[in-house]
Amino acid sequence: MVSGRTRRGDAGHDPDYPLEAVPRAARRSPAGLFVLLASFFFFTPTMLAGGQTSVGFRFSDYLLIALVAATVLALYAALMGVISSRTGLSTVLITKATLGRAGGKWAALLLGGTQVGWFAVTLAVLGDLIGRALSFDTTWPLVLVFGVVTATAAYMGAKGLEMLGWVAIPLLLVLCVWIAQRAISDVGGWGELMATEPITEMSVGAALTVLIGTFVSGSTQVGNWSRFARSDRGALIAIFVAVIGAQSAMYFFGGLGSAAYGEPDFVLALYEMGLVAAGAGLLLLALWTTNENTAYAFGVAGAELFSVNDKRPFVAGGAALGVVLALTGIYESLTVFLTLLGTLVPPIGGAIMGQFFLVWRGRLPRQYLTEKGGVTGVPMLRWSCLAAYLTGTVAAGLGSAFDVGIPAVQGIVVAAVAAPLFHLLLSRGRGPDTGNPSGATGTADTGSVAEAGSAEPTR
Repeated sequence: MVSGRTRRGDAGHDPDYPLEAVPRAARRSPAGLFVLLASFFFFTPTMLAGGQTSVGFRFSDYLLIALVAATVLALYAALMGVISSRTGLSTVLITKATLGRAGGKWAALLLGGTQVGWFAVTLAVLGDLIGRALSFDTTWPLVLVFGVVTATAAYMGAKGLEMLGWVAIPLLLVLCVWIAQRAISDVGGWGELMATEPITEMSVGAALTVLIGTFVSGSTQVGNWSRFARSDRGALIAIFVAVIGAQSAMYFFGGLGSAAYGEPDFVLALYEMGLVAAGAGLLLLALWTTNENTAYAFGVAGAELFSVNDKRPFVAGGAALGVVLALTGIYESLTVFLTLLGTLVPPIGGAIMGQFFLVWRGRLPRQYLTEKGGVTGVPMLRWSCLAAYLTGTVAAGLGSAFDVGIPAVQGIVVAAVAAPLFHLLLSRGRGPDTGNPSGATGTADTGSVAEAGSAEPTR
């Protein structure tokens, strides 16, 4: 929990440190971090992706593919998460340090815009399906109400998100297990479920593309929560358990709906079963927790974009914009836009990992942090990282255009490999920006980078 030493009462200071490294006093336990992450990764569109892909395989084979997809996302999220747990910086601040000041603004706009778009889509889906469950002809009042409700905990900060998660996640798990037992019984038991035959053709690569693509952009922003981890080990454990657990559950329930009832949308499958209240409850809990974390992410991104050390105005503003998008129906045209962002966002993570792990050797150079943990002294643009990001984006775009491989993963890997290569190429004739190991920093242990400099960095 956030302690009193986080300067909550200071005028203009946000206890979630949107523009600074999170000090040691404000770090959270692995259990608290797990709840934050699980709330984010319980994402109902992932269930829909599971339902759409499971119809192309025997259910037993589909589960193996789903486990591979969840593991890939967990590995990527873990690497991104360790960077933030080690430095205490959010994803947008890490991007600022790697891509430069202008690159950081671009990333804040891109990452924040992605989350506002998802917020709008989620509100629209929530209003439509809950309205259908309650037989409402008019759903715009629901969208307005949900727009306010699903941003309240985010406005309160990580503490509010954790409190919501401790209540919602257990209820969500109990509801999912109960529904799954009934669905398995309806299909004839585990044996019949595992033997369910495919009803269409789909390649393994296409299935992995869909399953991984639903949340790879979200995984890029996992640092917004892992920066609160007390150690790298705690971050790794929390991320692996939360991501593999939540994603595997979403994949399973989505596939179960298709296998048992021929309905790829698990919530609609519940309606078909006559479990309207259960379907509405599952939908509300899953989308509520996800949208709160989405609002938190665009709040943090907005704080960096406008250099304001307070995420709350941007949580409120982004939520209001999301409501407008949902009410005007613009969300219906956001699908292509969000797919495009799925190509543009993952290479950011690749460029960050390549620069941090391969160029800076796992430590952020101390000259880029102020005494309070803010990012300073970075160039306007770090051309090597920008070139790596653009190369990764091209790789992802070509993969998407020609249906080759898994575009998002290709973008990440290409950008990560390209970052040190472009660094070596562009650093010829000048001192390489590798950071001095003696001047590198892992975390802002006490809130003061200068004080932390005399001690060995904490992994």
